[in-house]
Amino acid sequence: MSSYLAEFLGTMMLILLGDGVCAATSLNKSKAQGGGWIVITVAWACAVAVPAWIFGAASGAHFNPALTIALAAIGNFAWAQVPGYIIAQMLGAIVGAALVWIAYLPHWEATEDKATKLGIFATAPAIRNSAANLITEIVGTFVLVFSILGLGQVKMVDGLGTLAVGLVILVIGLALGGPTGYAINPARDLGPRIAHAILPIAGKGDSDWGYAWIPVIGPIIGALIGAFLFVGVF
Repeated sequence: MSSYLAEFLGTMMLILLGDGVCAATSLNKSKAQGGGWIVITVAWACAVAVPAWIFGAASGAHFNPALTIALAAIGNFAWAQVPGYIIAQMLGAIVGAALVWIAYLPHWEATEDKATKLGIFATAPAIRNSAANLITEIVGTFVLVFSILGLGQVKMVDGLGTLAVGLVILVIGLALGGPTGYAINPARDLGPRIAHAILPIAGKGDSDWGYAWIPVIGPIIGALIGAFLFVGVF
C-alpha cells in the first residue's frame, strides 16, 4: 500500500472515531449523550491506536502534520515526502469529519446549540486566552512527540509500542486536555474545521476561524521542541 494512501485512510479513521465520540456524547437524542470526558479521552486514544496498528507498517502512522514536520526536522523522515503526507492527512481528516456528519445526520437538526456542533469538529478553549491556549497546545504536543520518540527506542513485543502511544494520547487528554481540548495535531483540528465550514450542517454557526491558527501553530512548535530536545538528550 502507498504510504500516502495509508496516511489518508489512517487519518480518516482517526477523525471518524475521534470526532464520532464527540458527536455521540454531545448531540441531542444520541444514546451516548452526556458520556463525559473519560469516554471522550478513552475513545480518542483508541482512535489513534487502531489505525496506527493497521497502517503503521505502510506509512509509520504519522496522521499528524506536526509529527511529520518534526521527524523531518531531526532527519528521521525525508523532507521530500512531507508535502504529500500533509496533503493526505488533511484530506483524510476532512473526509473523516464528513463521515461523522453523515453518521449522525438526523441529530444536527435536533441539536440547537451552534457551539456544540462546532465542538464536535474542532477544538475550542475553555477560557479564551490566545497566549495561554497556544502554550497549552505547545506543551501537549511536546509531550506527544517526545514520548513517541522515547518509546521508539524501547524494545517491545510487536504492536505493544502502538498501545503505549495510545496510552500517551489518553494521559495527555486527561491531564492536559481541559484548557483547549488537546488538538495536538493540525490535521485533527483544521481538517474537520474545514468540513464544518463547507458541509450543509443543519443550524450550524461560524467555524471560529479566529481561533483556528492556535491548534495549527501550537502543535508544530511543540512537536519541534519535543523532537529537538529528544535528540539533544539522547
